[in-house]
Amino acid sequence: MFQKFDQMATIPHQPRLDDADADTEPEHSIYSDELKPTTSHQRSFSWLEMGSLWVGLVVGVPAYYVAGSLVELGMAWWQGILTVVLANMILLIPLILTGYAGTLYGISFPVLARSSFGIRGAHVPALLRSLIACGWYGIETWIGGQGIFLLLPQTAKESALSKALPWLGTSPLEFGCFVVFWLAQLAIFWYGIDGIRKLEKYAAPVLIIFVSCLLVWSYIQAGGFGRMLSLSSRLSPSEFWSLFFPSLTANISLWATLALNIPDFTRYAKSQKDQIIGQAGLPIFMGAFSFVGLAVTSSTEVIFGRVISNPIQLLGEIGGGFWIKIVAVLGISLATVTTNIAANVVAPANALVNLSPSTFTFQRGALLTAVLGIAFQPWRVFGSSESFVYTWLVGYSALLGPVGGVVLADFYLIQNRNLSIKQLYSLNPSGTYWYSGGYNLAAMTALVLGILPVIPGFLHEVGLLRSVPHTLALIYDNSWFFGFFSAGILYCIISLFKGKQSKDGLEPLMSPKSSP
Repeated sequence: MFQKFDQMATIPHQPRLDDADADTEPEHSIYSDELKPTTSHQRSFSWLEMGSLWVGLVVGVPAYYVAGSLVELGMAWWQGILTVVLANMILLIPLILTGYAGTLYGISFPVLARSSFGIRGAHVPALLRSLIACGWYGIETWIGGQGIFLLLPQTAKESALSKALPWLGTSPLEFGCFVVFWLAQLAIFWYGIDGIRKLEKYAAPVLIIFVSCLLVWSYIQAGGFGRMLSLSSRLSPSEFWSLFFPSLTANISLWATLALNIPDFTRYAKSQKDQIIGQAGLPIFMGAFSFVGLAVTSSTEVIFGRVISNPIQLLGEIGGGFWIKIVAVLGISLATVTTNIAANVVAPANALVNLSPSTFTFQRGALLTAVLGIAFQPWRVFGSSESFVYTWLVGYSALLGPVGGVVLADFYLIQNRNLSIKQLYSLNPSGTYWYSGGYNLAAMTALVLGILPVIPGFLHEVGLLRSVPHTLALIYDNSWFFGFFSAGILYCIISLFKGKQSKDGLEPLMSPKSSP
């Protein structure tokens, strides 16, 4: 199977990636070193490094928190784990399919999106993905700041500075810890994608050891996992299914962000085999880490007399002295940084470079991402399981699903995997991907129509609408699925219909496709 994928990666009429620059007369306003196709010597990601990337992404507080929240909301432990594993098995399909394009052509997500949305229209999906990444960057940084707050002396925690200010939404002391962690991360992404690759590679085994130690500690302290294994569902069959589908959507949403911009990483993969094997472990990693999260969370009721689902709060309760806390906080900080840098910096940095290559470099884009992460006020989003899972995760999947559906439908069904590297970097009005003024109206229409039906359910979830019809609530609960399939199908229908109009001599909505 892998040999077949690698054979498919060589399309005779396409330029060799090493020769892409020679075949391309790039427009400098849409071309830069960060955006051009990767060359063979830049293809340094093996399957092990792709797998390490996912270990670094998975082992973090959000993934731990999502798994524990399912049990907290009434699922049995095994139902929670199966929901997580099923969601990631589903998501693995678009991850590999989208990653295939990155490895095949050596292009990032913003450049790939030019094929479906147009040279200028590609800014829309890229910036939507970036906006969500900025929110996630803020959330992860807040988590890291909470680890620093944990190390402060008790006198500081009980001072006036630790009291929340209504207008800020948190205390000045916690906000200060957030800023300290925010500043500490800046040095890491300054080394670019190679620095991120090395960080993920060497951090992965450390994170595995850290998680294993946490699991062993909870097992010993609680006298086994009997408490977790005895947890049965508190839900009736109808209640379970009403919780299952939004929970499935929320778990898909956790990595639906990466399912879009995974070409930003797979463009550096050595081969299709490496990107596929490296990503195939995602359901296993998420299932294993979910087990850890559920086991540790359930054991806290035995150890401390109450359930502690937030790992930061748990670290505050663990004894052993100051140095044990130091080691624990370093572990949680490493987990936070590996997730944050890879998942929430690369996509917006590349999107901003795509927006204005002459203004932005990777480092400048990453810096702006970090600044916008503060504006999201992540301490409000991460305040409860319900707001985190059903407002944040399910809510933004309404944007990501339609984008993914359009991009994959275009690449596999409309373009048949054949892209012109030269035309992806051309502002010529008669170019293949210029469409109408640089925008593919078919993709824009499908995107809007894929998002609109989800909006009433979102407004109801955040309290702006008192009630919505059951059908609209159901669409919101399954927003990623609805958006992905509806937008993808609509895009194909509109594209094929307009293509037929063009052949019949009618005024086309889009410019005819030229041969690569």
